Amino acid sequence: MSKSLPAILPEDVVPPACRFCKQCEVGHHGTRVIWGEGNPAAPLFVILDNPGAREDKEGVPYLCGTRETMQTAAYEAGVEPGSMYISYLLKCRPRRAYDKEKARATCLNYLWGQLEAADPKVIMCLGNVVCQALFGEADISVKELRGRVHLLKNYRIVTSYHPLAVRRRPVLYKYFLQDWRLVVEQLALFQ
Repeated sequence: MSKSLPAILPEDVVPPACRFCKQCEVGHHGTRVIWGEGNPAAPLFVILDNPGAREDKEGVPYLCGTRETMQTAAYEAGVEPGSMYISYLLKCRPRRAYDKEKARATCLNYLWGQLEAADPKVIMCLGNVVCQALFGEADISVKELRGRVHLLKNYRIVTSYHPLAVRRRPVLYKYFLQDWRLVVEQLALFQ
């Protein structure tokens, strides 16, 4: 490898209007709303279910296992860190039980607004929760969606397993990497 994997992508400093979102109970779980990280003008928009633990008690950022797995596959497939932006279906990290359907429906509105503003070339959805919310089908799974490009609201969407699932079941990594390579092929169409 000629370059090293970044420890953590820079977080958006000033998230848009949902900065103080309290429309669902997840907004009351903590004080942080995390809009996304990486390059907001990137051609690739990656969507995870919700932010993870981003800081230790001293506030020092670190790279969690989810991001490490995701960034490793992206790097291996040839995605430049500056060419992707990572965001979330839920903008706050859930810390206790909550009304999942209400929270997802509320935050999905913010996500569609975010996608409209960013206008990415390719969207990558990671995990069943994100796929079910975005495609609006409660029974849909990554297993049946992955490996091909889907068009939804004029967006090219590639789906794959959640990086945490890949960490827990390393046999999925080859499929995860295939999906990242499909993203690279799609991005190449716009160069």
